[in-house]
Amino acid sequence: MTDFDPATFSTVEPKEFAKIVKSTPDDKIREVMQSDLRDQVLGEVFRRMPSMFRADRAGSANAVIHWNITDRPDGGSDLYEVVIADGVCTVNETPQHEPKLALTMGPVEFLKIVSGGANPVMMFMTGKLKAKGDLGLAANIANLFDIPKA
Repeated sequence: MTDFDPATFSTVEPKEFAKIVKSTPDDKIREVMQSDLRDQVLGEVFRRMPSMFRADRAGSANAVIHWNITDRPDGGSDLYEVVIADGVCTVNETPQHEPKLALTMGPVEFLKIVSGGANPVMMFMTGKLKAKGDLGLAANIANLFDIPKA
């Protein structure tokens, strides 16, 4: 098992990141995401999103997606905005637009989704993921990104 070490995430390829998340127990992920390393982990994941975006699958889709990751150490949440427009994906750390879709989940669920280790539809059905807005977009979001398979 590779250690879940946020200090090395910037040098880890997406497929390796997926393996790390898959092999790390939920309580260890939760522990890291409750520490001062949380911002580093989230920052790295969102920094990579534009390069993982599949414009060829998005077609003419234009959407604003808000990702609300709960359970900050201070009790709050982190909110990131992903904008898909004209075949390009950009990320804003401070939301600037009204969302077409707003997703809310805990940090463990978030990392499992972005690393391909969880089924977002099943997470929605079991209440681990909340979606507000365009549910069709929510169901298709995984197709818009090149999500590694561990």
